Amino acid sequence: MKAGSEFFIALRYLLGRAKEGGRYLRGAAAGIALSLVPIIVTLIVADGMIRGITDRYLELGTGHLRIYNYPDGWDADPAEIAVLPGIRGVWTERQGLGVVMGVPSASGGGKSAAKSGATIRAVDPSFWTDEGSRRFLKTVSGSAELSGPGDVLLGEELARSVGADAGDMVYIMTVRVASGGRNVPRTAPFTVRGIVSSGYQELDALWCIMDYESGLRLLAPELSQTFMTVKIADPYRGADEAAWLVNRALGSGYRVYTWQDLQRTQYSSYESTRQILLFIMALIVVVAAVNVSSAASMLVLERQRDIAVLKAAGASPGAASRIFLWASFLTGLSGTVPGIALGLFIGRFINPIIHGMERILTFFSGLFQAAPVRILDPGYYLEIIPIIIDWRTVFLIGLFTILCSILASWIPSRRAGKIRPIELLRRF
Repeated sequence: MKAGSEFFIALRYLLGRAKEGGRYLRGAAAGIALSLVPIIVTLIVADGMIRGITDRYLELGTGHLRIYNYPDGWDADPAEIAVLPGIRGVWTERQGLGVVMGVPSASGGGKSAAKSGATIRAVDPSFWTDEGSRRFLKTVSGSAELSGPGDVLLGEELARSVGADAGDMVYIMTVRVASGGRNVPRTAPFTVRGIVSSGYQELDALWCIMDYESGLRLLAPELSQTFMTVKIADPYRGADEAAWLVNRALGSGYRVYTWQDLQRTQYSSYESTRQILLFIMALIVVVAAVNVSSAASMLVLERQRDIAVLKAAGASPGAASRIFLWASFLTGLSGTVPGIALGLFIGRFINPIIHGMERILTFFSGLFQAAPVRILDPGYYLEIIPIIIDWRTVFLIGLFTILCSILASWIPSRRAGKIRPIELLRRF
């Protein structure tokens, strides 16, 4: 029997009338399609979360490269690095810890001002107006531009903690080391120029941003760290090469770290979580593929007369088995294609779907005077999930599903090939 004939018979079984066994194959295909929807949506959401969080750390946090000078003071010139090929920008930053204290209003009833620990980031204001920074930095109130040495920007959560808003005055307390090794507090007033957010609270919750010169005065060098932040054209593929160029240009005494070095633990944690989620979802696909085995078994039982006639006409046992393998392949394919398509469609519109669910749940919870429902808590998740589609992984998922469908039907197909036509013809 020719391969084209085997394929045609298998297609007829899939598309034929329900009483001819097509209902079993179509039911199995529907199960495969439904099982693929969550795995595709999970893939899009996980990749979007990982990429969105990583991009924010790269553009607003660690940068693409960081340069440290451990043994000596900081004497490198950013201009030496800025002229290297592929370098997008270089900024010197001093970073340390402090306490931000809000100023109570005149009607505060004598209450003391709220205060909170903060990460003080002293860097040239051009860092925050860089193309990459502007893409992710959101101004909640006021302005994100520092107009003078007495201005600061506060992260949204920090501003909420100390009760400050744009235009308010806050005091920032740091510590310096006096003669004799004593720690002496230092307090300075600043005006809150604006409240900013990266869209990911874990990154910006403690931000207190000022210009570099103010940081040099406020932060003691022995209790803070100074480094250069470098941004390059392609951080995902060119970080190692750029680090090598920078290291060669600066010479000995400096240490250059890529963002993979600085975020290795966090990024590995994200990737492990992604793999675990995909593995759990893959189990659902395997279970759906097992249904193809059940469907193929029922199809073999109902189409025994066809098998007997084909064998009596000269079809080999292998040809009879291949008919049902083709049927399983077509079943897997007809379930995989619409399942992936539906998963991609839902994943493409996952943000409006989630926000719509939040509004519906908030409406019903409001009947019981409950707080608004937030599915994506900004303390742990991004407020807006970037849509990232890994086509290679999508293709591998589809291929895996079809292979599982074929393997699951191997035993029923072999059973069809072993059927003896004489006994069946006598029975029918």
